[in-house]
Amino acid sequence: MIPHQYLAAVRAVLTHLENTQLPALDRAADLCVQALQNNGVIYCWEIGHGIQGDFIHRAGGLAAVQHFHCRLDLADKSPAVHARANPDRDLETIRFGVSTSTLRAGDVLLLGSVSGKNRAPVELALACRARGVKTVGLTSLAYTRQVESLHPTGKKLCDVVDVVIDNGAPYGDAAVEIPGYTHKLLPVSGVSCAVAGHMLWGRVLEKMAATGTPATVFQSVNRPTGIADLKAAEKQYNERGY
Repeated sequence: MIPHQYLAAVRAVLTHLENTQLPALDRAADLCVQALQNNGVIYCWEIGHGIQGDFIHRAGGLAAVQHFHCRLDLADKSPAVHARANPDRDLETIRFGVSTSTLRAGDVLLLGSVSGKNRAPVELALACRARGVKTVGLTSLAYTRQVESLHPTGKKLCDVVDVVIDNGAPYGDAAVEIPGYTHKLLPVSGVSCAVAGHMLWGRVLEKMAATGTPATVFQSVNRPTGIADLKAAEKQYNERGY
């Protein structure tokens, strides 16, 4: 049955994370711990299809993870404006967003691109590097090896981040063959990236506790003391920064 095949595909990427990506996750955790212990911030940009939302303000999650997003909307609907459109405006928006943000040298930014070829994440990583911000990239190396970069430099995400975490997704992301269809279906990168992210935060929490500075962690607000615990956690994080 297809559900069994999908579970097998998911197990394959989880086994990949366990067998090959623990050293990379450890290096990424070291960057995060160093940031938190030196008044830095951990930011999370898009990891593809909204997955980053699973890392921010979650029960049992690291309170220090902050969302990073930049967007610039301009009213340029007329044909005359389109005729003089700037093909690199998306890259300029990224650079402007970083330059005007609270990102500082020593911070860490987690970002992702399954294929690794897209312009925005590559530009964001480059802009962060210029600012002294460390970057951790979630991507599929099997996928990125078979595509060409869309960024003007020709670089892919794996070329421009400080630590690469390979999510193990296959080329094209879809992993299951279903009779009646000409291509494989059902992506696995979302599951892999979500698990890899929580593995990373778990390692950060472990390392912070080992140094005698356990990080602030959120608990579910749906418990009887949930709201009070949330306020206490937020107060602790705001006072300590971790």
